[in-house]
Amino acid sequence: MKLHACLLTAALLALPAIDALAQTHGNDKPAAAAAQPAAPKAQQPAKPDAAAGEAKFTATCVACHGAGGNSGIPANPKLAQQHPEYVVKQLREFKEGKRQSPVMQGFAAQLSDADMRNIGWYVASVKAKEGFAKDKDLVALGEKIYRGGVPDRQIAACAGCHSPNGAGIPAQYPRLSGQHADYTAAQLVAFRDGARKNSLQMTQVAAKLNDREIRAVADYIAGLR
Repeated sequence: MKLHACLLTAALLALPAIDALAQTHGNDKPAAAAAQPAAPKAQQPAKPDAAAGEAKFTATCVACHGAGGNSGIPANPKLAQQHPEYVVKQLREFKEGKRQSPVMQGFAAQLSDADMRNIGWYVASVKAKEGFAKDKDLVALGEKIYRGGVPDRQIAACAGCHSPNGAGIPAQYPRLSGQHADYTAAQLVAFRDGARKNSLQMTQVAAKLNDREIRAVADYIAGLR
């Protein structure tokens, strides 16, 4: 009986020590976890600097694309008021060779990602000058294709992606309103003939257009506003 009493007393006395030991070991994991360094946060790109973009544009792009991106040369596109994300995408693809142009690839190769973003946001901030349709005999056909497509040949309406007034859809489809007809026609031919390959959607649309239809829709686009 004395032996049982002694064993019971010893067990009761050991309980506080066991609890303390359990608490000590239980706290080991949080302490170890707290000691681990926090994962570094992903660095966000700097906010576009339109002033820096203007300086870079003036030094690099103005000779071909005009002051503020309002090109006066029919073969060179107007960039003013274009969606900045679209400008950046095209510059990157020139630099990477996804869009071919010996002239533009040479210039784009000199630009950093920050330069491209700055230029894109700068030209987007400049109001585009209006353009004009010139071919009265074709403008009606151009309007028909732009607004309604050619249903019997499964040619989609341009307005579906580029909007009825040519403003486009930011970050997805470029602004076309007032663009030089010569430039637009050249790009449609390039898409159709496989010289420009950086938009499968445009390749599929242009593949169904003949030369007269391309001239017509390009001329109509030049007068959009």
